[in-house]
Formats: sequence, C-alpha cells, structure tokens
Amino acid sequence: MDGGNQSEGSEFLLLGISESPEQQRMLFWMFLVMYLVTVLGNVLIILAISSDSRLHTPMYFFLANLSFTDLFFVTNTIPKMLVNLQSQNKVISYAGCLMQLYFLVSLVALDNLILAVMAYDRYVAICCPLHYTTAMSPKLCILLLSLCWVLSVLYGLIHTLLMTRVTFCGSRKIHYIFCEMYVLLRMACSNIQINHTVLIATGCFIFLIPFGFVIISYVLIIRAILRIPSVSKKYKAFSTCASHLGAVSLFYGTLCMVYLKPLHTYSVKDSVATVMYAVVTPMMNPFIYSLRNKDMHGALGRLLDKHFKRLT
Repeated sequence: MDGGNQSEGSEFLLLGISESPEQQRMLFWMFLVMYLVTVLGNVLIILAISSDSRLHTPMYFFLANLSFTDLFFVTNTIPKMLVNLQSQNKVISYAGCLMQLYFLVSLVALDNLILAVMAYDRYVAICCPLHYTTAMSPKLCILLLSLCWVLSVLYGLIHTLLMTRVTFCGSRKIHYIFCEMYVLLRMACSNIQINHTVLIATGCFIFLIPFGFVIISYVLIIRAILRIPSVSKKYKAFSTCASHLGAVSLFYGTLCMVYLKPLHTYSVKDSVATVMYAVVTPMMNPFIYSLRNKDMHGALGRLLDKHFKRLT
C-alpha cells in the first residue's frame, strides 16, 4: 500500500488527530456528542420550519436548506471518523476517499453560497421592505437555491476529477480526520500545478465573490439601519440579521484559518482549525439561529408540544 505510485485501486490510512489510545477514546466521545447535537439541532430546525406556516418565508426557506447542508456535511465525515477512532483498521479506499472529498468540497461551497443568498435576503428585507414580497418571490428563491446547488456540484466535480489525475506514492498515511484536498495534494508525487491553479481560480469565484457580496450587503444594511430614527426600530432591524452575521463570521473565520495560507505550509497542526469549520460550525448554527429568535422558539415549542401530545 505504501510503495506503489498507482493511485486508483489503492487505499489510504485515516489516522486522525492523535494515535494515542487514551486521546482517541476521549476524541470518540467528544465527536459523538458533537455529532448527535448537530444532527438533533439541524433536524429540529428543518422540522420546525417545514411544519409551521408562520416560518414559510424566504429567510427560513434558506435557513432550512442551510441546516440540511450542515446535516449532510457532518454525516459525510464524522461517522467514518468515529469508526476509525474505535477500530484498529483505519483504511479508507481510494474511491471512498474521493467520494468523501467530493461531498466535502461541494457542501462547503454550498454553505458559502447559501449564506451569500441569505445576506441578499436580509438586504432586501431591511433596505427595500416595501418590495420584499415581490423581490423575494418563491420562484426567485427556488431559482437562487438551484443556482447554489448547480455551482457547488460543478465545483466539487471539477476538483474531484482533477484529483483523479494526481499520483500518490510513498506513505499513504493521512494525519487528518477526513480526506481533505490540501492534505491529499501535499501527499502527491506528480505535478499538481493544474490542481493548484484551478483551486485558486475557482476558489476566487465560489468563495471570494460571495464573501464580497456579503460584505457589500452588510455595509448597505448598516447604513440603512443607521438612518432609522427610532432606537427600538434600529434594534429590531439589526436583530433580524444578527444571527446570520454570527453564522457568516463563524463560517468564514474558521475557513480562513485553514485555507488562507500557502499549500506548502499546510500541516497536521491545521487539524484543529479543520475541526472548527467541519464540526463546530454545523453544530453551532442551530443555536445561533434559534437562541434569540422568538419565531423559532415558538415553532420549536409547538413542534415538541405536538410530538409529546402524540406520545401521551
């Protein structure tokens, strides 16, 4: 497994963050709890939004899709990681590694694009409230979400197909929690210039442009809020986008910790930052969006109340 240079049909060893048995036991329980909290939180968000007609608005439509993306994202990586932490066999096949990479890349891009669309939704709601209903029509919402999916699927497909051109040789030990693109490129013994160039070009399009759009949206939102004469109305306007701003800060902050550095400096030390965006961010999003949201509190209360009444 370690000696050849043929990529396809080979295997990798996902060694994770630590090889210490004591630390692995601790990490297993930590990630298991985080995974269960993430699944429960995001499932409750989806069920609350879908079951409550009061939340059938563009903002909550995109939030439900963000929760679905986060749910899919953690399910792509954490179950395999939990198995590896409890097993002596830490092997992942070449095809399995590429599949994990594809979903990882696609879903990160999808998260990013949905957050940008949600920023546009908040911009229209605060800066053009009289035109909100017509500007954010159901047809446009579905169109924007479809565009997010198409772009993210293509983004993941491009990088996965390019990864099939890469040859791996020597050790196939991955000191990481999943098959991450930068880690795989660091292990390559073939020319990865094309991968690197496409990564930068597509990354600028998929991440920097939406991020710039988010920044511009919030500059306009803050300017509009500052023009509101009433302090209470200012607070109410800002509170409608505070949750989204928190999610954006957490997402881009953790992502920058991992990827805003040259490829040759990428190391196992970046595992902690990867855990932040791959595990912590999807876990925190339900709390961020429901902590101070009265509509979400009400929907969750009605959902749980209905469920308990059925049980009794």
